[in-house]
Amino acid sequence: MNYLAGNFDVDPLEEKAFVPEDIQESIRNLIRWAGDDPDREGLQDTPKRVARAWREYCQGYAADPGIHLSRTFEEVGGYDEIVLLKDIPFQSHCEHHMAPITGTAAIAYLPANRVVGISKLARVLHGYAQRLQVQERLTAQVAQSIWDNLKPRGVAVVIEAQHGCMTGRGVKTHGVGMVTSRMLGCFLDDSDSRREVLSLINKR
Repeated sequence: MNYLAGNFDVDPLEEKAFVPEDIQESIRNLIRWAGDDPDREGLQDTPKRVARAWREYCQGYAADPGIHLSRTFEEVGGYDEIVLLKDIPFQSHCEHHMAPITGTAAIAYLPANRVVGISKLARVLHGYAQRLQVQERLTAQVAQSIWDNLKPRGVAVVIEAQHGCMTGRGVKTHGVGMVTSRMLGCFLDDSDSRREVLSLINKR
């Protein structure tokens, strides 16, 4: 059954009503599998809470994040240098263990003839992050969306994140960050442009 179709007109934070019984029972089964009793007092409402939380975690499936790039501006006073938004915090969930991915991103582009409000870059990131993800694909999706919608001369996206599937299970190694990057246009083809944007990203 498709629970996504047509169900995103209500803000997940405000959706206090119906959670399908089979979804609740799935979560109860998971609680039993983990070794606890889903009928004990502290867990009785947990299936509904978990279901609503996951609707919120995954609300990025509701729309194309590129829609945030539809309103652009051409009057920029002749500015034609790199636009960079960095240290953007985000949270996602890995598609392999559904464990949290938390980190920061830097998004840069070299405008051709139009720019976008800087908050829209963060919205694109969050739109793709609010899905089940792998960091490599998230990095590529953000870069490609900006490239396709703004048609700039270059795009650079660098993401550094920590993965709960590595810190909370398996090797249980904390303090390890994974870095991924995606370069398009002049940042890919021209080494001087690539060095410049990476220098700006890494500058503190």
